[in-house]
Amino acid sequence: MNHSLPPGVFDIIPFDSKDKWKSSSLWSQVEAIMRNLALSYNYRELRTPIFEKTELFQKGVGEETDIVGKEMYTFIDKGDRSLTLRPEGTASVVRAFIENNLDQLPNQKYFYIGPYFRYERAQKGRFRQFHQFGIEAYGSEKAEQDIEIIDLAFSLYQKLGLKGLKVYINSIGYPEARAKYREALINYFKGVKDKLSPESQVRLEKNPLRILDSKDEGDKVFVKDAPIILDYLTSEDKIHFEQVQEGLRNLNIPFEVNAQLVRGLDYYNRTVFEIVSSDLGSQNSLCGGGRYDGLLKSLGGKDLPSSGFATGIERILQVMCTQNDNLSLNLGPLLYLIPMGEKATTFCMKMAHDLRQEGISTEVDFDAKKVGKAIGRASSMNATYIAVIGEEELNSQMVELKKLSNQEKSKLPFSTLIKVLKLEAENEMLLEKYSELFTPFSSQAESQFFLSKVEYQIESAKKVASDLEKALKSFQNSLNS
Repeated sequence: MNHSLPPGVFDIIPFDSKDKWKSSSLWSQVEAIMRNLALSYNYRELRTPIFEKTELFQKGVGEETDIVGKEMYTFIDKGDRSLTLRPEGTASVVRAFIENNLDQLPNQKYFYIGPYFRYERAQKGRFRQFHQFGIEAYGSEKAEQDIEIIDLAFSLYQKLGLKGLKVYINSIGYPEARAKYREALINYFKGVKDKLSPESQVRLEKNPLRILDSKDEGDKVFVKDAPIILDYLTSEDKIHFEQVQEGLRNLNIPFEVNAQLVRGLDYYNRTVFEIVSSDLGSQNSLCGGGRYDGLLKSLGGKDLPSSGFATGIERILQVMCTQNDNLSLNLGPLLYLIPMGEKATTFCMKMAHDLRQEGISTEVDFDAKKVGKAIGRASSMNATYIAVIGEEELNSQMVELKKLSNQEKSKLPFSTLIKVLKLEAENEMLLEKYSELFTPFSSQAESQFFLSKVEYQIESAKKVASDLEKALKSFQNSLNS
């Protein structure tokens, strides 16, 4: 082959037998769950361009971070402007929030899903083009906002069936506490400076908190005995952190306080958190986030409290596939039509059109000559039902549905096919709703609420009927005059 993928990226294809996590149907399922969950917490989607002006990330993320210093894809465009492929989501969302005056809206909670770009060594869970789901909330300095974002992240992994998770939290305080802590770290690490990695020696001069996040094994020996930020928090910081912990306990979210947890970006303050998985190797973080009050103001916006998190979609999918060998990819059509002859093909095309308009996944075998081979293709496509349409079916206007999984057959008129297949497609949801509807009311208040809704609908229907009757009489009078 003359052309192949550059290192650090991958294709998302309908089905990948080697790496199931690259299957597009699985991506679609996970993204749908993310969107629906975010909407249930009243977060609304915000989409930003894939590239931004470079200074946005330099100022928003931090000049001394690894992202800005080593990992950004930056280029000069034809207008001699320095632009950068977005390496993370928060700075872009903040820019969009300020530029579009979104602070004027009553709801200031957002989510995003999309690709991001960093030049780093490709390894398990890390790629040069990667995808993130993230949320951003503006306007509240309350601990409850921090609790909500951790709750959303943890709930997402629960809905996706992930196991073996750990939630780590910490408080890195406001600038007053961090200034004192920074001084304590410098004094501590100066004593072992010659034994630190070259990277951490640079960080000691520019941002010593980043040493705590070092992945170098030699650095970790000294990090474990370093001063901890919790000893330097102000009384207000401590109260806020206690409120976060109490709120998580109230929601039954298990967590551990990790006093050495810091985030890799400069804008964080007070609450920081990570959720990790034991199935991701050394790079085990599924998501990270926390509070970043002051970021909006630093980028030219109002001084609004802010918090959020981001999670890597590749990492989620890899953990899902590691922990569950029987993931349903739902690849096949619900109905596979096998027409025998030109008239049948024309008929099947119209039938497929009508079915698809009702949201029923349908495939037509345009090249069907032998039924056996066509059924083989339907099976390899993971179809649920097949229907062979020939002269007899056209004359009788009847079709025989055959379920491939158990060879069960049902004969029914063409006119009822859409209704039957819609019932099949919605079967699980219908059974669940049926069970809910026919479960006895658990209390007098519940039954009274239901009855009041029925009474309201009856009264509404009576009003509509009365209005129609008046309109009809008016119309008749105008004709008679």
